[in-house]
This record gives sequence, C-alpha cells and structure tokens, in this order.
Amino acid sequence: MLNIGILGATGYAGAELVRILIAHPELKRLALSSVSFEGKKLESVYPSFASAPAELGSLELESADAVLEKSYIVFSCLPHGHAEAAAKRCLAKGGLFIDISADFRFGEDEEPYKAWYGKSYGDPELYAQAVYGLPEFNRALIKKARLIANPGCYPTSAELGLYPVLAEGLADPDSIIIDSASGVTGAGREPNQSTHYPECADSISPYKVGAHRHQPEIDRYLSKMAGKPVSSVFTPHLAPMNRGIVSTIYFKLTKAIDVKDLHTLYSSFYEDEFFVRILPLGLNASSRNVRFSNFCDISLHLSSNGKTGIIVSTIDNMIKGAAGQAVQNMNLALGFKETAGLTMLPPAF
Repeated sequence: MLNIGILGATGYAGAELVRILIAHPELKRLALSSVSFEGKKLESVYPSFASAPAELGSLELESADAVLEKSYIVFSCLPHGHAEAAAKRCLAKGGLFIDISADFRFGEDEEPYKAWYGKSYGDPELYAQAVYGLPEFNRALIKKARLIANPGCYPTSAELGLYPVLAEGLADPDSIIIDSASGVTGAGREPNQSTHYPECADSISPYKVGAHRHQPEIDRYLSKMAGKPVSSVFTPHLAPMNRGIVSTIYFKLTKAIDVKDLHTLYSSFYEDEFFVRILPLGLNASSRNVRFSNFCDISLHLSSNGKTGIIVSTIDNMIKGAAGQAVQNMNLALGFKETAGLTMLPPAF
C-alpha cells in the first residue's frame, strides 16, 4: 500500500489527482501540499472532499517539505520551473516522481525549454533521466522510469490523434494543421481577465496564435513518432466550457486511401489500448463523451476530394490531459494494472 504525496494539491490538476487516487486500490495515505492554503484542510478549499475516507487521514494541507519527507511516490502539480529540487529529493531516496508541469518534457534537450519557458536546467543530468509519459507511445520506458514527465493536455490529444498515420508514413509531415479547443480549466485556477466569465462565455477565441508553449512539445514527439522531422501548425482556442479538449487535425495524405482503410488502420493500431476509443465511421468525437474519464475518443474522416485526412481527437484535459494520465503512468512504473483507479466511465449526459 502506498504513501503518495501531491505538491500543489489545490490547483485543478492536484484536486483531480486527489479525487482519482482516493479510489485507487493501492493507496494507503495521501499527503498534500499547498502554498496558499497551508494549515487548512482540503475540504475548506473544495467542499466536495468533505466525505473523503477517514483512513486516508485528515487531508490537511502541509508544506512541500513535509509532503516530500513522508512520501515515496510524489506527483508535482507545481508551476513550471519549480519541480527540479523536489524531483532530486524524491529520487535521492529511491522514490517515483511524476511531474505534471512542462519542466521535464524535453529531457536532456535544454534549448527548447530555455527558449519557450525562459529557464535553464540546474542539473542537466537529472533531466536526462526523464521519460515522456505518453503510455501509448512510451510504455516500455515508462515501466522502468523513476522520473516521468507527464505530457501537456493539447499534445496528448494531438499526438494520439496522429500517431498511427505518422508511424505508417501516411501523413505529409509538413502539412499538419492542429486546431484545438480547450475548456477554461486548462488556464489553471488563478483568475485572469481572459477566463473571467463575461469575457469567455458565449464565445470561442483563439489565443497565443503561432506562439503557444505546447508547439515545440507537439513537434518534438510527432517527429519521434514519424521517425523524421515534423513541423505542424498548432492553434489553441478557449472554449466556453469547464473541461475538455477537441483537436481537429488536418494533413495531406501521402497516398490514396479510403476512409474505411483509415479506420481499419486506427482500429488495429490501438486495439490493445484500453483508453483510446476509435469511433465507428459516421460518428464525430465530442468532448461530452470523455468528460471525467481517462479516455481519448478519435473519429476519422477524409476531405471531399479524398486528399486530406481529418482526425478529431477528444480528451478531458484534466484527466487524460493531466491527472488521469499521471496515475496511468504511476501504475505502469510500479507494475500495477494499468487501468487501476481509472476505469470510471464518462457521464451519459
């Protein structure tokens, strides 16, 4: 049974981790940290946790030092640039560290992190140990890892949507366009003008056009999937909903293929992946059908002239895009059943 710590437990991803881990069969105790609410109980921030099982402890919010001291498995939901010291401390005692920020996603390659996040590596050797935590792509390495970089939410939807056609050489690597819409939780819990209700309700708005930090992560791992350089165009949009991501992805086909064969390819490619659901032809993937779950739904389409593939890939940004995928990675790294604690189905409406 596990003593698990969560750094930054009062952010949206941290709170979702608590909700998921409470139902995990291997959990013994949770230790939670919060800078803003240290000394309070989690239920004072999120009243929905008032009925958490008593055997887990009080769910009191402590310092990061206290959580690191008592935890073997640590999930970090800290802002970008704050995970390095905590990771070193966790690994020094043989623990498992799973980071939900972008700090370790570029591994030993410091330049893109420096360019897009404005920070340098303090200990380059530490970053070289990091394994990118997209299970459907990197399962074998995740099983051996002790430092796991959880993917970004947008990259998860884009990479799962494109992996089969890139692996099979069916997508022109210079033609990929990714239009993604995310719920407002993707911006985090700290309020700002763009996520203020009157600003974002009844509207869908592109943002950080041509300059979103997930662009280099997307291209880095699409290139690994393709075995050659991929340069995509990624545009995020803020949608008037709490949670969910819908990525509509376009690419030129490198050879003629009908939609039935495309569907057969995806169905075969993901047939052993519990959390990736290839929808029947004629259905469109929707964020509604993956809410509160760790599933990625994918629907497959062609343009009217048959020359352009169109993939719709949907996830819950807080679950498969963050907390759920982090638990999936923990399960793999510790040798548990990969689906442990994650078999919840989306609500029907």
